Amino acid sequence: MYRYTNISFPAFGIDINPAREFSIGPVSIHMYGLIIACGLMLATIYCMRRAKQFGLTEDHVLDGVLCVTPFALVCARAYYCAFSWELYADNPISVFYIWNGGIAIYGGVLGAILGMYVFCKVKKISLGATLDLVLLGFLIGQSIGRWGNFMNREAFGAATDSFFRMGLFNEKTGAWEYYHPTFLYESVWNCIGFILLAVFSRKRKYDGQIALCYAAWYGLGRCMIEGLRVDSLWWGPFRVSQVLAAITCVTAVSILVWQHFKPHDPANLWVNQASAKTEETKE
Repeated sequence: MYRYTNISFPAFGIDINPAREFSIGPVSIHMYGLIIACGLMLATIYCMRRAKQFGLTEDHVLDGVLCVTPFALVCARAYYCAFSWELYADNPISVFYIWNGGIAIYGGVLGAILGMYVFCKVKKISLGATLDLVLLGFLIGQSIGRWGNFMNREAFGAATDSFFRMGLFNEKTGAWEYYHPTFLYESVWNCIGFILLAVFSRKRKYDGQIALCYAAWYGLGRCMIEGLRVDSLWWGPFRVSQVLAAITCVTAVSILVWQHFKPHDPANLWVNQASAKTEETKE
């Protein structure tokens, strides 16, 4: 197994060797986990600040995080293991050794949506409005979380000599190797998507519109970027995440176009329904 140390971006004169982990007393803290946690925290803060604009409360957001996170983690692990079964076939119990790595973001997204469905049913709130808000937070978390891959020297693409190439120093061979920094491509793509959808969300016409836009935007980006990666999960001759991303994007765009030609009454937005119920209660 290759052991990469220094990371460079020759075109920008950058050459660094970031630590994968650090210790506080007897406790070792992995940068990957710390970055993921920071992404989740910032996404939660953002969702709490905008909750009212979607007809939700800060308590809905906090309770939702506690409910949805386990679903996301379990499904992210299950997705990865299902399409990498050869790594676990000889010792199936190792499926539970999540501390050894091995999760897939698409499985996490699917698990989070499943968790939100259950949560919204229990709380009797709009799934569409909840998805609109939470998936904006997802873009924050995904954009930040990809830098965990950077710290681990993983999730990079095929060899390249492009302007944006990322150099990794291979201790085994004593040579520099240059690859597509696909973690960076996806981080930037998600950041741009967040900015665009955050602005557009203030003019949404129906619950679920931002969620569909997320699916279209993320699906398009992931479909393109996945084709550059060398660590894809495969199903026969197909890259699983690339196929799923393409299907997700096409489906979301089709629904968005269909919805565009339908009339939408602002009164049907969950935020307006919640506001109307509050007014009735006051009277």
